Amino acid sequence: MAHFSGHETFPLRQMWLKKAYSCATSDGCIDKSVFSDDEAIAKFGVGKNMVASIKHWALACEVIREEDGRFKLTDFARKIFDENGLDPYSEHPSTSWLSHWQLSGRGYRSTTWYWFFNHVVSPTFTQEDLRNLLVEYAAQCSPSRKLSTMTLSRDIETCLRSYAPRSIGGTPEDFAEPMLGELCLISEESKGHYAFRRGPKITLSDGAFAYALIDFWGRKAEKSSTLSFESIAYGEGSPGRVFKLDEDSIAERLFALEELTEGSFTWTESAGIRQVHRRTSETEKVMLNMLGKAYD
Repeated sequence: MAHFSGHETFPLRQMWLKKAYSCATSDGCIDKSVFSDDEAIAKFGVGKNMVASIKHWALACEVIREEDGRFKLTDFARKIFDENGLDPYSEHPSTSWLSHWQLSGRGYRSTTWYWFFNHVVSPTFTQEDLRNLLVEYAAQCSPSRKLSTMTLSRDIETCLRSYAPRSIGGTPEDFAEPMLGELCLISEESKGHYAFRRGPKITLSDGAFAYALIDFWGRKAEKSSTLSFESIAYGEGSPGRVFKLDEDSIAERLFALEELTEGSFTWTESAGIRQVHRRTSETEKVMLNMLGKAYD
């Protein structure tokens, strides 16, 4: 289901997911009033709109989910943000990469992010270019729902500011730790003109790449025991598209997959056919293992 807005025009910030996580009680639940009650909001130390944004990003990055009239921490979030977790202070680059994957690879409650990284193919683009394209895409996704151009424009502006923060003439809000800016996935080539930065991603760990690959495989070709290089590099929602990797970078990571996964996934290249083989039925277990290796 397509989902637009909710972020109150605030890009995701470095500590926001951890802040949302820390609201949970010992049973891993968060009462919805935490994000709406005036007294509870005061504990965040920010304004009401910003608290609504924190809630939105926590849901969109699948740190929390709605269940039985409350919010509940996900296993993904516990593994990362717990006091004894992989990144309790939300400072490791893999947390930013995995958050980007949740938003742009999985696209739960972040349709614009998913669309942007998977459907925009122009070498350079402006906000106006993107708005016109997104209006068409939104109409296809939700033909019965009338979305205002302003809503979509705000989504695009917030998305761009998440990855390419304003450098000149911005307000203090524009310089406040955009979590995804450090990934260097988008650059502002000239005033108002943007481009994706394709190529190797030094801070993207092999573990995070493998986690995303297995997740993508499970959602797109769950019953298949092989996945082609082309699907991994160019398929909609693939690690290649979402992380903006070039072919050489992808191949290099796939070569290392067998050792990384202890034989659960292997890479072969024969007679011009390049593909990955899945040799395990315990995919979720391997995926959790890759999550851990993302922080090695």
